[in-house]
Amino acid sequence: MMHRRIAFAGRIACGLALAAAATGAQAANMATAACGDWPSYRAFVARFVQPDGRVIDYATAVQQTTSEGQSYGMFFALVANDRATFDRLLAWTRLNLAGGQFAADNMKLPAWQWGKRADGSWAVLDPNAAADADLWIAYDLLQAGRLWNAPDYTALGTALAARIAKHEVTDLAGFGPMLLPGPQGFVVGGVTRLNPSYLPLPLLRGLAHELRGGPWTALAQNSLKMVAATAPRGFSPDWAAWHQGQFVVDPKTGDLGSYDAIRVYLWAGLAAPADPLTRPWLDAVRGMSVRVAQTGVPPEKVAAASGTGTGEGPLSYWAALAPYFAALGDTRSLALARTHLAALDDGMPGREPVYYDRVLGLFGTGAIDGRYRFDADGQLIPSWRGACE
Repeated sequence: MMHRRIAFAGRIACGLALAAAATGAQAANMATAACGDWPSYRAFVARFVQPDGRVIDYATAVQQTTSEGQSYGMFFALVANDRATFDRLLAWTRLNLAGGQFAADNMKLPAWQWGKRADGSWAVLDPNAAADADLWIAYDLLQAGRLWNAPDYTALGTALAARIAKHEVTDLAGFGPMLLPGPQGFVVGGVTRLNPSYLPLPLLRGLAHELRGGPWTALAQNSLKMVAATAPRGFSPDWAAWHQGQFVVDPKTGDLGSYDAIRVYLWAGLAAPADPLTRPWLDAVRGMSVRVAQTGVPPEKVAAASGTGTGEGPLSYWAALAPYFAALGDTRSLALARTHLAALDDGMPGREPVYYDRVLGLFGTGAIDGRYRFDADGQLIPSWRGACE
């Protein structure tokens, strides 16, 4: 299934953060730095992106590639204005995850998992799609078409969004449109399983703005309702469910909030302040900020129903939470996050970098260092099309 949060073998994240809360002068330095080279992105490409455009997760036994990895890689390439890498990632996705069926007039949802089979061959391991990755790829393509003035990307993104709307959006009785985690296997016996981390507000806004139709605005509104309903103590669970007209605890994973849910705080922190849903979204998951203020560390796992936390989150959690702290105006926790992330600048000797850690690092530190942001319409504003111009 699409549980790709394989155990974190290390606590590596990219090291773009500064060591202390930004003063006015430091903020100016951040803006300047965002206009230059992006060393952590280059390190990510060198380590995890093969020459043919495959993003590989070395921490998994099957050396897997996921549609998520491809989608995130495409986003970072767009932020870095690296069209050559973007095209390599797109080409590999088209050939291997979509079986060559990835054209504006012949679009297939990409398989979520590809890797080494038991017989030693390399192929799709699970043909089901992952809706969050599909959203990201559609968004990446639409934004690439706009930013690079490339209509072919726009056509692909439009076609993929149409497939998502048709095959991965359901209508919850008495509630309205909601994104399924994938086209198959998530509606069983009257229970619909859902994943709060699959629905970044900026992406939904971006699709609504670019496509001028479809379920995207309703999904944004309903996603906030889901996040609020499933986080009674201000902590999001990894998974949730819909049953008999209400949101309930997921029957498979319970109310655990951990490596999937950490992205809920990240996406909330990345949403534009001017979006009317941003503040209520942040307020719905304020529990993590309160807990870090109390204890000085983010818990690795939380029981969403009770708010009971255990363990200490890896350093990559700090990267995911940094934009969230910034959006909440929690300067103390943001400074703490910067201090933790600065410790990674020199790497961690003896430990290999881990895919998911690096991904969270690029998202989080890229945002707080000013390399990209989203506006209220969900449009991506990379520094090369903003401050650097």
